[in-house]
Amino acid sequence: MNRLRRLVRTHGLLAAAAGVVVLCFIVAGAFLFQPWRLFTSSSLDEALPVATPSGVTTPGQASPDATAPSSGPTVASGPTVVGTGMFQSQEHQTTGTAQLLELPDGGHVLRLENLASSDGPDVKVWLSSLDAGGDWFKYRSGRYVDLGAVKATHGNQNYVVPPGTDITGLTSVVLWCDRFSVAFGSAPLA
Repeated sequence: MNRLRRLVRTHGLLAAAAGVVVLCFIVAGAFLFQPWRLFTSSSLDEALPVATPSGVTTPGQASPDATAPSSGPTVASGPTVVGTGMFQSQEHQTTGTAQLLELPDGGHVLRLENLASSDGPDVKVWLSSLDAGGDWFKYRSGRYVDLGAVKATHGNQNYVVPPGTDITGLTSVVLWCDRFSVAFGSAPLA
């Protein structure tokens, strides 16, 4: 009888220890993979940027110096399309259009229109020197400019290219998951 009690006690301790280890793996896996993001999405509808004499604004917003007195009539002009392309799916279903726009002041904005993609942990928007599509392992080995986290999984979005960025040779846009080093989708800028 004592032997049976010892076996139950020993196996109970082993089962409890195994349960704690399994629970730790589940918590770590949930933190890394964030599986609930398979079922979440977000939408954003930013207006096309327009140039004003004092900088870039979107319709409906006041310019940075809206309280300054006017020195006469001013003309605001729209951005010029430098490159455009349709998204192609890579690791996740991704559709929409990417446009690289040059503003009258010489700055650049990347505009994503009608974007539809998956949610994921740590998804960034990159301008890349590598061709869109194909093997997504290549993107880390090329030149890229990180424009920040994707603002939403669906809709129209603007991303300011940092001033002074040399856009020469940046031929594609990539939605890149930094945590797992995978491309959700990419678009050529032709």
